[in-house]
Amino acid sequence: MDDVKEIRRGTLQTQTFYEQVGGEETFRRLVHRFYEGVAEDPVLRPMYPEEDLGPAEERLVLFLMQYWGGPTTYSDNRGHPRLRMRHAPFAVDRAAHDAWLKHMRVAVDELGLSEAHRTQLWDYLTYAAASMVNTAD
Repeated sequence: MDDVKEIRRGTLQTQTFYEQVGGEETFRRLVHRFYEGVAEDPVLRPMYPEEDLGPAEERLVLFLMQYWGGPTTYSDNRGHPRLRMRHAPFAVDRAAHDAWLKHMRVAVDELGLSEAHRTQLWDYLTYAAASMVNTAD
């Protein structure tokens, strides 16, 4: 079993998804590649008020790491994710949804994850993207 971390005192301890896919380095690569696409995207770029995308990139890295079983730095610093509330000031329509997924697809594919891990990650990302839509076309 590749997800077995250790067996200690008769208790099976398994790795989190975060650990299985390579931890922080993998999530930093994912999000950095994603924001390279966002920086050039005419639909998404205007949604980021900061001149530098670095702060947004860091927030997404920390959120995804925590979501997938890594450190709780995101919540420690920002509280509950409240994703829909945090995205409410922005008009997220189908075009934004599609652009977001386009750049995330490239980033996910470039990670070189196993098929099972890629599918699990992609299923979550498509669900999350759909959840953020708050404006009709």
